[in-house]
Amino acid sequence: MRPAIEWWPNVSEPFWKTLSLDEMTREQWESLCDGCARCCLHKLEDEDTGEIHYTNVVCSLLVTEHCSCSRYRDRSRLVPDCLVLDPAGVKSLDWLPDTCAYRLIRDGEDLSDWHPLVSGSAESVHDAGVSVRGWSVSEEQVDPDDLQDHVIG
Repeated sequence: MRPAIEWWPNVSEPFWKTLSLDEMTREQWESLCDGCARCCLHKLEDEDTGEIHYTNVVCSLLVTEHCSCSRYRDRSRLVPDCLVLDPAGVKSLDWLPDTCAYRLIRDGEDLSDWHPLVSGSAESVHDAGVSVRGWSVSEEQVDPDDLQDHVIG
């Protein structure tokens, strides 16, 4: 479980309201992740329109009960197409979920009430039904040729 980051002493606003993504420390950056694991879902791109379609299939490294990566530090080595988010990349990634804190902050919006930094609970993202917990399946259970059968609304 990821600990909540407290408001910084003598500051009237939380860091995500006063700092750009580029200005955040590594700890602040990592704490923005709400733990929904939607970025771990396999996505399909329509070749004609460029539209991105999410599936309910997740990376085999994801522990769906906790919505966390079992090999977080080694993920990009173990899964070569795993995208490690950084401030530069977030600026151009339009496929990030509308609920993603990185996208919200990038677009000048505030975090949702269920975000762990706001609620103080890592479970709030799951309680709000935002995470992939309970409805995703591991890529180990799906034939890659059948991904289109797992597209979600």
